[in-house]
Amino acid sequence: MTRGYGQYCPLSLACEVLGERWSILVLSRLIDGCRRFNEIHRGVPRMSASLLSQRLAQLEDAGIAERRPLPGGRGYAYFPTEAGWELEPLIMDLAVWGQRWARDMTAEDLDPGFLVWSMHTRLNTEAMPPGRTVLAFEFSGAPSDCRRFWLVNSDGEVEMCLKDPGYEVDVKVMADLRLFIEAWRGLRSLKREIAKGSIRLEGPSAKKRALPDWLMLSALAPFERQRPGRERDLAQHSQKTRGKSRSKTGRSDSQAPSTMET
Repeated sequence: MTRGYGQYCPLSLACEVLGERWSILVLSRLIDGCRRFNEIHRGVPRMSASLLSQRLAQLEDAGIAERRPLPGGRGYAYFPTEAGWELEPLIMDLAVWGQRWARDMTAEDLDPGFLVWSMHTRLNTEAMPPGRTVLAFEFSGAPSDCRRFWLVNSDGEVEMCLKDPGYEVDVKVMADLRLFIEAWRGLRSLKREIAKGSIRLEGPSAKKRALPDWLMLSALAPFERQRPGRERDLAQHSQKTRGKSRSKTGRSDSQAPSTMET
């Protein structure tokens, strides 16, 4: 027994596969729609390519994922099997639990590459103008070699770029990495932080005003933080601030006056 628990209990048998480090995250990327190896790897940027190959093979052996050759025989695509799809609500429930009860973030958890990868899956492309729209992000507090990222929407097709794609930028977003992640997770109000200038925008006024409608927050942002600590205190303070703003102005954050001018 090298990986097993030595128990016939179905939970222990399931944990033999899903309890391996990175396995649930890799499966969640497949459920999110990542198909090519490099695409999956971008969703787990701190995982080595060799370990990703190993975990994909283990998921295949367990009957949770399947590998299909691409047309022309160049590479493979990965898909959840029926057993893999059956885990989708369980993984979502686990993520909700993490939003509510897992430990507070530390500096080591603030991965800008994963943040931008997550954002590229949550752009409201239907609210964006037709043609190409380019968003540039610059995060202070991140390592010097991974502070700048770009998202390019071309009529609903979104690409995450680690290097300047060479297109004219429509809106540039500048913020402290931790603060922006806290807004992304719903612990702060994105619109209030923009209005305060904590998140700075550069670009035409109309596009800056539209940015909060283009960028949907994390799918977990609506779930309130429950674990006592800094993050719950931050979220509760943000909620109280929004409540006071509504009572004074009769408007919600979405109606708050904009101070997004460059």
